[in-house]
Parts: sequence; structure tokens; C-alpha cells
Amino acid sequence: MQLTQIQKLSAKIELLSGLHIGSGNTEIHIGGTDNPVIKNPITQQPYIPGSSIKGKMRSLLEWHLGVVGIAEGHPLSFKHIGKLSGKTQDQAKNLLKLFGGAPDSSNDQTLIEEIGPTRLAFWDCSLDSAWVEDMDKKNLLLTETKMENMIDRIRGVAEYPRNTERVPATARFDFNLTLRVHDGEDLLATILQGLKLLELTGLGGSGSRGYGKIQFTGLTLDGNDIQTKLQQIDLQEAA
Repeated sequence: MQLTQIQKLSAKIELLSGLHIGSGNTEIHIGGTDNPVIKNPITQQPYIPGSSIKGKMRSLLEWHLGVVGIAEGHPLSFKHIGKLSGKTQDQAKNLLKLFGGAPDSSNDQTLIEEIGPTRLAFWDCSLDSAWVEDMDKKNLLLTETKMENMIDRIRGVAEYPRNTERVPATARFDFNLTLRVHDGEDLLATILQGLKLLELTGLGGSGSRGYGKIQFTGLTLDGNDIQTKLQQIDLQEAA
């Protein structure tokens, strides 16, 4: 197996609805929010962790392939490949090539050598500098606070008010990932399926309440426009 190329995919992630990816800070400060978003500790600007995109994209692709039950809810791994066959097995191998699978000594050495190293590297997504500058010119904040509550079904009154910090709709983030290509293989179709699934299901928390709707714009591969390829993805044909 030979590393023949390292490709770079770049795009903008545009928020179509407010995005909340939590910081994990459980301490509530006076005047603060119950659920703050994750921020760069130096710039204090919100960002999207690469791990959040990778985890969500991998999970969606595994659901789309229909292997979640076989893996009993755990991430697809080398030990599950033998339970699959035909096209499904080939696609599962592609997922392991792209995302990795943590093999151990009990796994088939031939399969480990066939899969090889993890191909994808996801980078943290910073806010688009032009969008930040536009917000500064308009004297607007980079986040919003959304108030929510529960409605008592009998009395019809609001209870348990809470507030959640979100990055507002229209915000843009710089999206980048790199793809290691071995022996001239072509795994782009699987990556595009993953990006399309992200557009359809969203990022971050509270997606069932309308949070995290996104779209990728200006998608390029090594500087070449492939946005049309993403738009033409038919997930039913890919299944």
C-alpha cells in the first residue's frame, strides 16, 4: 500500500438555523446562560469542533448503510466486517478506510492490511472572518440566547424556563478536511454522501427542535469546484 496523494476538501458551512454545540461547562455564572456554546479560549469566538463533524458524519453513514444493528450500537469496527457480505461489506470497508476502526490482535491481519490507516482528517471550523467583520460593523454579537420552557398540558402555562446559547442563522464557518489517497483509490462518493446526510439532519444538539440546519457552499477538491457533485447526490441510489 502506497500513499499516492493527499487531497483537501474545502467549503463554507452556512447556518440555516441557530447552532448549539455545548462547551461542557456545567457552571452557571451570574448573567450567563444555562448552556453556553463552545468557544476558542483565546478569541472567545464560537467554532465547530472537527470531532463533532466526524462523529455525526460517521454515525449517519453507518445508519444509512444499515450496520448499526450488527455493531449493536457501537461504532463499526473490524470485528463486524465478517458478518457482512457483498456490496454492504465493500461499503463497510470503505467506512473503516475513511474513519478508522481500532483493530486489535484478534482481527484478521489480511483485513487490517487491506483497510490500512485512517484516510480522513477533520479540522476545527472557525468562523468565516468576513462574516465576523460584518457582525462587528453592524454592532451585533456572534451568538444569541434562545429562551425555552416546558408547557404544562393541563394548565397551559410555561414551566422550567431555560436559556441556550446558539450561533445564529446566517453564520458561516470555514470547513476543511484532508483525504489520504492510497494506491489511487477513489472514496469521494462516500464522503459526499456523508456531507449530504449532514445537510439533511443538521449538526449539534436539539435538532428535533429546529437547531443546527446547515448547508455546504463553495465545495472544492484541491481547488476544483465539486459543489454540483454534492447537490446531485441521490442517497436512495447510493444505498
